[in-house]
Amino acid sequence: MTGDYEDLGLTPEEELDLEADWNLPLAFTKQRHTEKIEGTTTLTQTWRMKERMKTVSVALVICLNVGVDPPDIVKTQPCARLECWIDPLSTSPQKALEGIGANLQKQYERWQPRARYKQSLDPTVDEVKKLCTSLRRNAKEERVLFHYNGHGVPKPTVNGEIWVFNKSYTQYIPLSVYDLHSWMGTPSIYVYDCSNAGIILKSFRDFSTQGDKPTEEAALNASQTSTSSLASTSTTAVKSCIQLASCGPNELLPMSPDLPADLFTSCLTTPIKIALRWYVLQNSGKLISGLTQERVDRIPGQLNDRRTMLGELNWIFTAITDTIAWNVLPRDLFQKLFRQDLLVASLFRNFLLAERIMRTYNCTPVSCPALPPTYQHHMWQAWDLALDLCLGQLGDILDNGASFKHSPFFAEQLTAFQVWLNYGSIDRNPPEQLPIVLQVLLSQVHRLRALDLLGLFLDLGPWAVSLALSVGIFPYVLKLLQSSARELRPLLVFIWAKILAVDNSCQADLVKDNGHKYFLSVLADPYMPAEHRTMAAFVLAMIVNNYPNGQEAAMKGNLITICLEQLLDPAHLLRQWLALCLAKVWTNFSAARWCGVRDIAHEKLYCLLDDPEPQVRAATVFALGTFISNSTERSDHANNIDHTVGMKLVNMVNDGSPLVRKELAVALGGLVQQFETQFAAVAYQFMEEERLKQTTPLLVTGVTTDGGSSSSGSGSSGSAGTKASTKPGGLKTVALSPLQSYNSSGGSSYESLSGSVDITVIPNLPSERIKRVSSSTSLTGILNKSLGNVFTNGWSTLLHLATDPFPDIQNMAKSIVNVVNLKAKMSAQPRQMKQSTTISHSAPASPSNKPIIPIMSETPPPSTHDSSALINPSTSEIPIGSKYRYSTQFSRSRKMFDKGPSVVTADEKEEEPVVPLVKNQPMATEFFSWCCIHFAQSVKRLPEDHDLESSTHHEREFKFIRNANLRREARSEQLRAGLGRLDEEIFVNKNTSLPTVIRFQPYEPNIAVADKEGVSVWNWEQGVHIHHFANHNPRNSRITSMDFINAHDKTLLLTGSDDGAVRVWNDFCGLTEAGTQLLTAWQALSDMLPSNRGSGIVTEFEQESSHLLVSGDVRLIRLWDVNREMKLRDIPTGADSCVTSLSTHQSTDRSLLIAGCGDGSVRVYDRRIPSPDCRIMTLREHKGWVVKVHMQGCTNGKIVSASAAGDVRFWDPRSTESIHTVNTANGLTALEVHPYADVIACGSVNQMIRVFNTSGDSLSVIKYHEGFMGQRIGAVTCLAFHPYKVKLAAGSTDSFITVHSTPENKKR
Repeated sequence: MTGDYEDLGLTPEEELDLEADWNLPLAFTKQRHTEKIEGTTTLTQTWRMKERMKTVSVALVICLNVGVDPPDIVKTQPCARLECWIDPLSTSPQKALEGIGANLQKQYERWQPRARYKQSLDPTVDEVKKLCTSLRRNAKEERVLFHYNGHGVPKPTVNGEIWVFNKSYTQYIPLSVYDLHSWMGTPSIYVYDCSNAGIILKSFRDFSTQGDKPTEEAALNASQTSTSSLASTSTTAVKSCIQLASCGPNELLPMSPDLPADLFTSCLTTPIKIALRWYVLQNSGKLISGLTQERVDRIPGQLNDRRTMLGELNWIFTAITDTIAWNVLPRDLFQKLFRQDLLVASLFRNFLLAERIMRTYNCTPVSCPALPPTYQHHMWQAWDLALDLCLGQLGDILDNGASFKHSPFFAEQLTAFQVWLNYGSIDRNPPEQLPIVLQVLLSQVHRLRALDLLGLFLDLGPWAVSLALSVGIFPYVLKLLQSSARELRPLLVFIWAKILAVDNSCQADLVKDNGHKYFLSVLADPYMPAEHRTMAAFVLAMIVNNYPNGQEAAMKGNLITICLEQLLDPAHLLRQWLALCLAKVWTNFSAARWCGVRDIAHEKLYCLLDDPEPQVRAATVFALGTFISNSTERSDHANNIDHTVGMKLVNMVNDGSPLVRKELAVALGGLVQQFETQFAAVAYQFMEEERLKQTTPLLVTGVTTDGGSSSSGSGSSGSAGTKASTKPGGLKTVALSPLQSYNSSGGSSYESLSGSVDITVIPNLPSERIKRVSSSTSLTGILNKSLGNVFTNGWSTLLHLATDPFPDIQNMAKSIVNVVNLKAKMSAQPRQMKQSTTISHSAPASPSNKPIIPIMSETPPPSTHDSSALINPSTSEIPIGSKYRYSTQFSRSRKMFDKGPSVVTADEKEEEPVVPLVKNQPMATEFFSWCCIHFAQSVKRLPEDHDLESSTHHEREFKFIRNANLRREARSEQLRAGLGRLDEEIFVNKNTSLPTVIRFQPYEPNIAVADKEGVSVWNWEQGVHIHHFANHNPRNSRITSMDFINAHDKTLLLTGSDDGAVRVWNDFCGLTEAGTQLLTAWQALSDMLPSNRGSGIVTEFEQESSHLLVSGDVRLIRLWDVNREMKLRDIPTGADSCVTSLSTHQSTDRSLLIAGCGDGSVRVYDRRIPSPDCRIMTLREHKGWVVKVHMQGCTNGKIVSASAAGDVRFWDPRSTESIHTVNTANGLTALEVHPYADVIACGSVNQMIRVFNTSGDSLSVIKYHEGFMGQRIGAVTCLAFHPYKVKLAAGSTDSFITVHSTPENKKR
């Protein structure tokens, strides 16, 4: 990131210094660290209609009585005469009536050609009743339309009655709309084209409101039951009816001779024709010379052909009316009227036109449900403009045969939509052009651009997807999957990925229409970019997600083979979704699992277990977990595959990513579910070993022979006894079982859970001071001695995960361990066989008929007559109190949760139930759902960090300028530091506990002070305590290392405890509402060794490379890549003692690594050389424990080292002999070298801090706190220099922490 900093007055060097912060990578800031691993809350989708309806029957009731005008209406002369575009006076009355009826039917057939039409011309009441009941009987639950033309009868009455005729046409007979409604039934739609038509709707509303009162009274009066039932039924029915009326209750229909008499019907059924006629009648029509009604009637083309003028006008009209309705109506009403029924949608689109036209003639069409006024909506101006442009060409087309030029309407609307997208957000009103975009999808001319813009809109977020679905995008994009155009593939895949990320219910529609084949072809296309194949894999994963039909269809489409062929693709997101897709396709689907077995899918997935991306590794573990968790019938082959996969999975136990380890816990839970009996036997074996060891004294006072010595990780401890050995210095080492200190139902425990651990006992110290060792030590031993037995290794891994430093993983593993331990205890209770006369004493059978494999022994399988050998290999005795052997032969076809043989105790008659691992569903995480969020969020928009106008960018810019200013101001201090005193106490306070590690926050006036179990944060400028939080390391462990990560930007705090675990904390100052949060934690060292003076864990973090160097009470230096969250390499130290300090060269290559050891040696490594040979130098002049090593940052930087004996030595990396030595006081406990200033500080047990320069000149000696009769400082436990300023922080055994500065920086 670069910027213009001229106004800051920086020199070129300072500008480069400022740019360095922009270029520094950030660690632990990915979404997997900052977000909870959970899916989004699925909102109920309202776009999909609960039930689609169809108008299957239409009753056309025409009451004209041609030639006889109704008595209550006085018509003007001349008067409107056209009915369905036929002049009834131009022929005989009967023929005219029949022609009008036929025309009306044709006009309706334009909108619903498959409906059943019946005409009733000048009918009687009985004829109407017969017609309505017949149509309702045939329509069943579908909708029936009743169209009433009452131009030849009186206006409706105030009681809600319309008029028909008697048989002789001598009288008008009233027909109650209530009776009509009872004959029509529901659902139904009514169209009333007559004067005062609104009074009919008013009568319906009155009837509906009156119907509620009898319903309430009927509950008190049983005699009114029938009335109440009728009223209640009528009320519900009225509310489900749709009604359209041509005018209000007191309005007459227009009588202008330029208009048809059935203007309302013409608007509803022939909208384009009446719109063109009305356009000619308006003033705007006069702008086009020579435009007459006759020429308008000759417009070429067909309504259903969008390539012609008439067809394009109809298309534009549909788009405009849809847009008006979507922008004006509530969403639920829009769905009901414009998306549920095609005929109803067409009528209501045309109803909007009827409102616009008829309002100019003082008529207001009304409807139920009522619509807000739309006749002045600005989109009508776009319609008028489209008519202007089209009709302006009509003269040339008719007179000169010119070709039709298509309207720019859709292109202009797409441009308007694009403008909205450039500035659109969730806070603005939705784009009104969205329905038009959907209409454009039907056009090949604009389709590509429309799909592109639609994809950009959907990319705005789930709210945009919901809007698009509510407007009706789904059937359009579903039909486009039938297209073979390659240019549409990227766009359609993107759109469908967005849709399925928000609404997974679309999977059924895709499978039903064979849409999955489209995405299979995209995924299999090697010429498609990886981005689009990733989206195709996501779509397919959603199709098969918990949907058996989708799984079967995808399997038949060779999805598994297609995925396996691309597992090594360079795109990590594609690899991740290929694994997730495989996981979902064979989840609880044995056919797909066996298809994967034939393609050796599990073996091909193994390569992804070492993938550099943590999410890919987690997806792979998830896929392998579902692969072995199939709960169908088992076979020998299936069991062998599960065992192989299980053995591969246990190697992921020390992965650096909690995502991976959490999926590992779930996968092992599935394995336990399949083989719970075998795991219970292993758990019982562990408990038996523990019980026997508890009967043996833990501390052996005598010294054993060499043959009885034990070494950590050797795997030699396999018996129930306890071994002890003497280490140099008279230390006694005792082998203890990890289970002694583990209580599966209790809280957090740090003790080892999977084998024996070496505990070093320091003589003459209380037993509670015994050094605790990492749990992974014992795990290594178990894995080495078990000959690859999957049950032992799996159980050991679960025990290890039960003490994972990440709480979620720990809790998941504990829940599995608890259940298996409970089953093991219950299975081990003495029981009696009910019915078996011959007992086969063997291990619990595998679900297959394969011979039993010994669980915990390296010896050959035991005899079938000695089952106790499987329970306790070290003894052939039956456990005390047992009347019968523990194991019995189980049937090969035993189900997973079967109770096995019928066994009872001597005192009981009934069986005790065996607790299954999982009672309802297997354990699961939300990793898959969380991964899906990636596609629900915007993937095309510029990230906020890269947006130069975002608040995040401005905040970072402020921090980097502040950082540069601090570094610039500190340079003057650094230049003077080697010549003056450094003993002004500017801060002193008492910490909550004894400080073990202290660190300055580089760019904030804070210091972090670690004690045994937590971290305190102090503001050293203001002298106040800011925050304290618990590190949650095991009870008897302590924090021995601490580093600031991303100190220049989003500062995090890394802590390391001597159990080998590393934790990374966010908001360690507790400033936000969420408080301090654990971002990640992992076991950085798995083989911590005991020592009489253990260094714990030692860390060195490199911000530039995002590498973390870790060592301590081990014989190696482990290099972690924190971005990949995986171990890069192990560098053997070659020393027989612990590593006490680490330092790297501060240059760009950072190839040199310096390690100080407990035996006094300083070892130099070159990381460019392979691990076995990378130690290039060993410096052995120190005679005691190396307290600190430091590599100076300059080009010819020296190595500075100090030992507990008080000698500080300076080394040239090119020589094995020191070039300078400074002797300080004996009993040195801490030493710090300022990274930029010529100043070194050392603290000792002699309650003194000495400050000197690299020449050995003493600058200051600090023995007392400042003030009158200042108190003597305590023995120094830790020191730290500020990374830039010349400030020295110190912690001592009296729990006081101080900050010292040069004299010009007085205490505030």
